[in-house]
Amino acid sequence: QVQLVESGGGLVQPGGSLRLSCAASGIIFSIASMGWYRQAPGKQRELVAVITSGRTTNYAFSVKDRFTISRDNAKKMVYLQMNSLKPEDTAVYYCNAIRSGDAYWGQGTQVTVSS
Repeated sequence: QVQLVESGGGLVQPGGSLRLSCAASGIIFSIASMGWYRQAPGKQRELVAVITSGRTTNYAFSVKDRFTISRDNAKKMVYLQMNSLKPEDTAVYYCNAIRSGDAYWGQGTQVTVSS
């Protein structure tokens, strides 16, 4: 019932920045939270950042003070501003939404941090 489309990934040098965007469509009423997850090759998908309907945010320790999640309800968008990127941030980043107890996922966008 919710479609999520990520964009903004790409190749960036260590220390650089990227801004990921996630556009939500479909039945987006009562979305409790939205977030970003990432999955590196051969690794488990992990939580990066979450923002609730009340604008409360949570971050993985590894990205704390470097990444910022935000949402624009009017534009039906959620963003992830990534600064001071490290090679270990390289992964496919997925947008996530929770609505009525169901989880929805985007297709993912590749982020590669390399010199």
